[in-house]
Amino acid sequence: MTRLTTRQWIGYTGFVLVFLLTAAVAVWRGDILRAGLDPQVPFQTYKPPPAPDYADPHAWALLDARVPGAGTGNVFFVHSTTFDGGREWNGAIGDPKADAYLYRVVLPNYAGPFARAGAVSAPRYRQASLYTRLTLRDDAREARAFAYEDVLAAFDVWLARHPSGPIVLAGVEQGADLLDRLIRERIAPDKGVRDRLAAAYLMDAIIAAENLPASIPACADRHQIHCVVAWSQVGDKDEGAARRRLRRATVWDGRGRLVDLADRPSVCVNPVTGGTGEEPVPARLHRGATNATGLEWDARPALMAREVATQCRDGLLRHTWPDLESFRETGNWADRRKARPYNLFYGDLEADVAERLATYARQAG
Repeated sequence: MTRLTTRQWIGYTGFVLVFLLTAAVAVWRGDILRAGLDPQVPFQTYKPPPAPDYADPHAWALLDARVPGAGTGNVFFVHSTTFDGGREWNGAIGDPKADAYLYRVVLPNYAGPFARAGAVSAPRYRQASLYTRLTLRDDAREARAFAYEDVLAAFDVWLARHPSGPIVLAGVEQGADLLDRLIRERIAPDKGVRDRLAAAYLMDAIIAAENLPASIPACADRHQIHCVVAWSQVGDKDEGAARRRLRRATVWDGRGRLVDLADRPSVCVNPVTGGTGEEPVPARLHRGATNATGLEWDARPALMAREVATQCRDGLLRHTWPDLESFRETGNWADRRKARPYNLFYGDLEADVAERLATYARQAG
């Protein structure tokens, strides 16, 4: 029997250690990267970045941006998380990397469907970092609640700029969460503002049905106004993702705190039909998905219609996936946990907001 030399033993041992290290990184890579985004300080002792001044146009990513032929709506859009984190719980406005994702991905794909509704404004705000979406720690919930104060301040400044005319609210993921609270605490108690609300679009967010005020319910159909279009989307066969989404969901309570969804029913308004019906909706009714990433603000993307079948089921929007390269997940680990770089319901949202604004105009006239 041949005996191994010391050099061979060292070589084999090194190979095994490299193999084990590589396997460990593959298994725990997400945990390692997530830990790298942890600010490592309690939120109570954290010093946040300076507050934005919403009288300054630089505090806005978009301010009354219009495209040719836009309608009469006043659109207030709140973007999703674009700031990764690290040493900060909340990102300063004007962060170059966060702004790059905002302008390249989020605005074209999620504010874009409302561009033809009217003048679109989108505040920059001290957004809670991506890390706050990846943990259920109390510090993370406080950071998200802190971001709400900026959105409320921006909305009041924006409202003073738009004292009349129909209002459209739109937000995606974290932005939709913040609008959920804004609707309940700021808009519903103010009849003058409430009566101007054509609709609120809370895209890809878990919203507790009990949170919606009676005066601003979930939209029952596409002809209703003063209502909310809200959904959280998941692949139709991905039951594991559906369970995780509901298990990890947090919603605002009556004291302005983020609490677990628990057994509360969540809102699902199907963006294809504009209503709360739970019947399956065939792909032939789908008005168009698109990947608008990288497009200029006034460029309307090509839409791929009849691609996505949908159904509201158990409080989530189940959907099929278009078998197209442009809807594959791309980007680094952090980017793949932000708002998707495409919008499966771009054309449906365009049609929905146009119909509700038309209804608003008929009732106002």
